[in-house]
Amino acid sequence: MASGVVVDDGVVKAYEEIKVHHTGEVMSDRLKLVMFRLSDDDRSIIVDEESTLRMKDVSNEDDVFKKLVSMFPLKDCRYALYDCCYRTKETDKEDLVFIMWAPDEAPLKKKMLYASSKGALRKKLQGLKIEWQVNDIADAKDTSVLIEKLGSRGSIKELEGKTV
Repeated sequence: MASGVVVDDGVVKAYEEIKVHHTGEVMSDRLKLVMFRLSDDDRSIIVDEESTLRMKDVSNEDDVFKKLVSMFPLKDCRYALYDCCYRTKETDKEDLVFIMWAPDEAPLKKKMLYASSKGALRKKLQGLKIEWQVNDIADAKDTSVLIEKLGSRGSIKELEGKTV
């Protein structure tokens, strides 16, 4: 915890909710995207309630990935957990992707605070395999970097229902 920022209990609760799919759970109520931000006093990492999406929030979207990218603020940093659905040559898959959003337009002090607090957050979110750092909205709109992190362009056939 190099930055001294603590992780709020609500963050861990949101992680457990997006990570574990319970028997009998209604698919449309499952979390698709959860964003985390620094509190107003920069002392803790909290759930950004305004930037949380459930499956039902994206069910009528033509491009789910585009909708997710549009949720990131252009001039501020965020952390996010994204429940990514994709298809390989062999099977349908679902993985949690940890995203650190630190756009070039964000204030330097904020970017440094987010970068130095990431370790504390990652310790609370055990078991994440895929991490994606995005520093430019253009990078987020291009799915090729994410596809490489998921496997490779040759093995991934669909991302969020769209052929790649």
